[in-house]
Amino acid sequence: FLKHNLDSVSRQYWEGRNWRGARRLSYFANNFYRKGLLGRFIGVGHVLAKVYGANLKALTDCVSLDEQKQAFKTEIAPLFQKRAVRWLTDRRMSLYGLGIPPAQYEALAGGQKMSTVLEQRLEKLACGFPMQDNYFAWQAFGRGYAPDASGPLPPYLAEKNFKILKGLADRAEVVQGSVTDVLANALAGSVDRVVLLDAQDWMTDSQLNALWNAITHAAAPKARVIFRTAGVDTILPGRVRAVTLGQWHYLADQSRQLGAQDRSSIYGGFHIYEFNS
Repeated sequence: FLKHNLDSVSRQYWEGRNWRGARRLSYFANNFYRKGLLGRFIGVGHVLAKVYGANLKALTDCVSLDEQKQAFKTEIAPLFQKRAVRWLTDRRMSLYGLGIPPAQYEALAGGQKMSTVLEQRLEKLACGFPMQDNYFAWQAFGRGYAPDASGPLPPYLAEKNFKILKGLADRAEVVQGSVTDVLANALAGSVDRVVLLDAQDWMTDSQLNALWNAITHAAAPKARVIFRTAGVDTILPGRVRAVTLGQWHYLADQSRQLGAQDRSSIYGGFHIYEFNS
């Protein structure tokens, strides 16, 4: 279905073999999710849990928040009392697989030991939302989504939405390049929404200012920017120049409310800025 639509470099990659000699195409047949860096990191976590007699998959059998809280108390919380687990999670190198680069580590820790922070974030992931609604928790504790689509899925993976996605696919444009450069070269006032994920956590002040200059140039009236941070607070005041940031309004209350609803539970803060014009 796909190979005739791929460029030669991409096709050669997927039809090639990895360091173990397996064709990369096989990833699609035996749980693609487990092949990435994060998937392998979570896999190591499951192995480590089994060594100590814990079963992280027990969370996927829970049918109520009370059951989830009990499963966290019996299966997960005791792991963070183990000396080896605390030592490992307090090592910066060990968290690279979780997508935490050095520049983001201190913001996530917030002055606490990393093992304590990770335990708090895992507790929110395990106990803050029903398993029936949280596909992030299924990834972490089940190492994949529920079989036969019997559990929650991201909307784009739900079969009922395939027809809608197919009908709108021609509206999407894929661009390989710096977000800063793309926005700087966009027509003034042509962009309504910008999603930055958590990339700003490891940007320098110079990079942040270049980015927000480009966003401000491209922003349409009432444009909004959303992003996450490892720490709780927005990182922009005092770093992005006042002449630029002053053109934006920080929606503090809405940011806090929506941040509390973040089912991934890894990030400390969710933030919304609205263009003043």
